Amino acid sequence: MSEHQQDALNELQKCITACNVCFDACLNEPHVGHMADCIRLDRDCADICSLLSQAIARNSPNIAALAAACVEICRACAEECDKHEHDHCQKCATACEACATACEALI
Repeated sequence: MSEHQQDALNELQKCITACNVCFDACLNEPHVGHMADCIRLDRDCADICSLLSQAIARNSPNIAALAAACVEICRACAEECDKHEHDHCQKCATACEACATACEALI
């Protein structure tokens, strides 16, 4: 496994955790309807990060294609989460941006 792949795996795991924490916390916000886009993107982001981490672990020939999708979805999630002042959203935005940066090295 390359250094870029190991770095990406670390950031992917952090992003998965941050997205799942944000997802759960958003569901408990008083105005959950306002958090719908955030919730959807949290799920999409955690899912693509999980898929990419599995692809890296098995040295899939699709790493670059999945990494490109991961970068796009992580950045979209970061942008959405950054719109909200909740601590969980801000932490998620930071994790998503770091993950996107690490995944760019895989493309």
